[in-house]
Amino acid sequence: MLPYESPEVQAYNQLMAFSFHKYTSQPIATGEDLSRAMWHAPQAIVSHGTQTDPIFRYANARTLELWEMDWADFTRLPSRLSAEANPDIQSDRNALLQAALAKGWVDTYSGVRVSSTGRRFEIRNTVLWNVVDEAGVRHGQAAFIRDWQHL
Repeated sequence: MLPYESPEVQAYNQLMAFSFHKYTSQPIATGEDLSRAMWHAPQAIVSHGTQTDPIFRYANARTLELWEMDWADFTRLPSRLSAEANPDIQSDRNALLQAALAKGWVDTYSGVRVSSTGRRFEIRNTVLWNVVDEAGVRHGQAAFIRDWQHL
């Protein structure tokens, strides 16, 4: 079974899609099978939970390819480790997360990330949004990464 086929992932994908549309007025993916469409999207789609040190809880195939990881390893990774340990980069990342937390979403973010093998890449034109349900309860934050370039 591929990760997107599990009921838990499908339910979370519904929350991500609902929230993305709420903030951007755009669909996150198109097609009859939302989870399959998100998994195979050409953009990287990634999300972490609400823990104090958030752990990734979703990554589509493109995300796993960029970070050079499999689902099991990626969904155990604290999201702060997706960026370099450089204090300036971590500070930039934290400011972005806080801005999205306050506003609900941020568009056109760019920043440097690092794969599991140490390969650096810049993400560009990224939407970061709060994953919420219809009652407004926050379940995490997600990113829709439109472009990237290996450095």
